[in-house]
This record gives sequence, structure tokens and C-alpha cells, in this order.
Amino acid sequence: MENLWRAATGQDPNPDDYKGVEFWTNLERAGWLTKQGDYIKTWRRRWFILKQGKLLWFKDPASVSRRSSPRGVVSVGSCLTVKGAEDIVNKAFAFELSTRDSTMYFIADTEKEKEDWINSIGRSIVQHSRSVTDSEIVDYDSKSR
Repeated sequence: MENLWRAATGQDPNPDDYKGVEFWTNLERAGWLTKQGDYIKTWRRRWFILKQGKLLWFKDPASVSRRSSPRGVVSVGSCLTVKGAEDIVNKAFAFELSTRDSTMYFIADTEKEKEDWINSIGRSIVQHSRSVTDSEIVDYDSKSR
């Protein structure tokens, strides 16, 4: 039933969103998080993988393989912030990930896992951000005076 709902509402990720990301091997970070749904605001436990500037999620670790498709994907380069959100969702170990268009909420199992996810996603945002392109970087040391 959920797969039918996802297909009808266009929630399945576009394969171009994760093309070239070998999410089944050499992960930057992986683990369980509980995610609030985008349309139906229920909380579901999902297996998350962070790799190459993409945050992907699956039903469980057994569903991750070379042939599998993620249930969702976010390009962290388009994210603006990642920060704690216990006071917003009234749940311990909660954090949020914000883009210009939306905010997603997650719950980790422990405070340490929450902080580890925030740090990992934050580093990935900086590494993959589109806010500063190579052409905009100025090397002041190499400029002649």
C-alpha cells in the first residue's frame, strides 16, 4: 500500500538524483534514524546512508544493494542548515535538515548519534555546497600587489 501511495504522489526519487553514487559500499556514514514523513506526518524508522554529498534512505540495511533504489534522497549541497530540533518536535535526540524549500526532521537513538549525524551532514554540506563555486574562490596570496 505504501509503495502505491509513493508512486501516486511522485515520492520515489529520480535515479538521476543518485546516479554514480555507489551507496552500497565505502560509506561515509550509515545508521538508523527515525524520519518524519513529508506528506503524512508519521514517524518511520529508516536506514540512512551519507555518501558523496547525498543523504539516502532505505527501509532497512538488508534492502541496500547494487540493484536497489533508495526510498528517498537529498543532495546535501542544496541544504542550508543542520541543527538540533528537540524543542520543535518535542522529542529527544531530534534534529532538522533545511533547504530553501523544506525542512525535514529526524530522530537519532542517542545524543551521541544525533551529534555524529549533525557533524557528518554539516561537513558534507560544506564540502558539497553550491554557494561558493570554484570560479568565486579568490586566492589572495597569489595576487600581485
